[in-house]
Amino acid sequence: MSDSIKHECGIAFIRLKKPLDYYLEKYGSAFYGIKKMNLLMLKQVNRGQDGAGLATIKLDVPPGIRYISRTRSNSDNPIASVFKDIHKHFNVLNDEQRKDIPYLKKEVHFAGELILGHLRYGTYAKNTIENCHPFLRQNNWQNRNLVLAGNFNLTNVDELFQQLLDIGQHPKENSDSVLMLEKIGHFLDDENQILFDEYRNLGYSNEEISHLIASNLDVARILKRSFKNIDGGYAMVGMIGQGDAFVLRDPAGIRPAYFYEDDEVVVVTSERPAIQTAFDVPLNEIKEIGPGNALIIKRDGTVSEENILPPTKRMSCSFERIYFSRGNDADIYKERKELGRLLSKRIIQRIDNDFENTVFSYIPNTASTSFYGMIDGLQDYLNIYKKEQILKGGASLTEKELERILALRPRREKIAIKDVKLRTFITADQHRDDMVGHVYDVTYGVIRAHKDTLVVIDDSIVRGTTLKLSILRILDRLKPKKIIVISSAPQIRYPDCYGIDMSMMKDFVAFQALLKLLEDRNLEHKLDEAYEKAKLELQKPEAEMRNVLQDVYGLFSDDEISAKIAKILTPEDIGAEVEILYQTIDDLHLACPNDTGDWYFSGNFPTPGGFRVVNKAFVNFMEGVHERAY
Repeated sequence: MSDSIKHECGIAFIRLKKPLDYYLEKYGSAFYGIKKMNLLMLKQVNRGQDGAGLATIKLDVPPGIRYISRTRSNSDNPIASVFKDIHKHFNVLNDEQRKDIPYLKKEVHFAGELILGHLRYGTYAKNTIENCHPFLRQNNWQNRNLVLAGNFNLTNVDELFQQLLDIGQHPKENSDSVLMLEKIGHFLDDENQILFDEYRNLGYSNEEISHLIASNLDVARILKRSFKNIDGGYAMVGMIGQGDAFVLRDPAGIRPAYFYEDDEVVVVTSERPAIQTAFDVPLNEIKEIGPGNALIIKRDGTVSEENILPPTKRMSCSFERIYFSRGNDADIYKERKELGRLLSKRIIQRIDNDFENTVFSYIPNTASTSFYGMIDGLQDYLNIYKKEQILKGGASLTEKELERILALRPRREKIAIKDVKLRTFITADQHRDDMVGHVYDVTYGVIRAHKDTLVVIDDSIVRGTTLKLSILRILDRLKPKKIIVISSAPQIRYPDCYGIDMSMMKDFVAFQALLKLLEDRNLEHKLDEAYEKAKLELQKPEAEMRNVLQDVYGLFSDDEISAKIAKILTPEDIGAEVEILYQTIDDLHLACPNDTGDWYFSGNFPTPGGFRVVNKAFVNFMEGVHERAY
């Protein structure tokens, strides 16, 4: 994606089902779990930009022994920093100590059976250690300790804050992470108290009761009570001090979560290929946690998937398929190729079937897979065209004409190269725009000046800033007759509030195009009417709200908006004509049939909170309020 937008956090969880001496004997190391966690996190590094963290819990340690360890980092290389901190506890051990399991369990931090890793891609909170997951709620009763991490954004934080006030808490801050830690913690405490009273009435001693509670916590009941009236997208992982753990996914399946289990381990990650690589298991043995379900791992190692919240219509985030997830997932790779292939017919129309004078490329590297699909689609068309021409010409075809027909193929070239070294020099000072213009370099000599059309495919176009300040100017150095920019994603028209922090209307170039079209056609009053409607919508219960902006966008066709976007993004001083072609929402769903979440394109939000956010974001724009809408 040439535009820089916020990514998605990544989760990784391992539960070792055997004692540590099993892994020492079989794999030669008692730190098998930590090594695997390092690999899981590295294979999801695309999901973490500004922080990382890891926590472990040791099972069955006597009182007085530290059993929870945690480290977090917000350094430039947070994963390396996290594991450097962990390994400093291991590196001081001699060979004998490394094999002494009782010693490791008693004396060495991070030598635990439950391991939770997190990769943070911050949305709006400051990049401080305090904002890095996992979060820890400590208590002197083992069964009340809670470690929490996740990939989530909640849309009703103010309501959640009030819920905690109503039960008598005094939250220390208003972030969704801290509030969920405290809400789950409250019902964890309550579950402990229920069991304590039950066992006390049966005559057990306090020490006996602690052991009974440790074995009999009803994690599903805790989660059902904790997540009542929670709105948002989430894949949330929790570890309880006595050894229970859970991974809960939102009812619409917005945020991804996958797991693998055998007789040695239980593993959960945000992306399947991480598990495939780290544990060398086939794709069909990795399962997806169902929407609204929790994977519950008890302290005795038993695993179950239980429904916690009634699943709604599945609307998994399609941006995961287009861009966020690593492209080496088998299904995602096929889907990204299909996104490109489905665009090929419309591209052929745009170039007027002129393959001899058209060069095809991609920018940035993440768009390469959709580029391959686009080329396949173009080649399929040319194969049919060649067959028709040969049959039409028959015996009258000369050898020269036949050679010309057979030689037809898409001219594909590597045009733009990203100069990573320049990234560190791009600052917010007055030279930034000039530096942005040199982040990419081009391959000279492959475009015939003023004759060739250059077609480049991108993952998506959100703001278009990089296109205008950098890419189009750079491509124009090659002096093409025309530049056609293809987006494998549809037009991004609406805020996202479930993970990606795209919450201000003015940031979307599609919205800017809408405003210009309204102005050009003297329809500004439609915006004022929508503003009044949005304010009325915000007074309704969330379940009754609708997205008023859909009616305003509906005044214009997709092609009209695309044409206006092209005009907005074309620098005045370039020579080439610029066109922009977007994926259609219908073709998006053809390419990604199982992940239909498209609210940022269509305005059809998966939860009631999304409709409140879009209306609030629009009202904020109209009132000149520059803040997030949730």
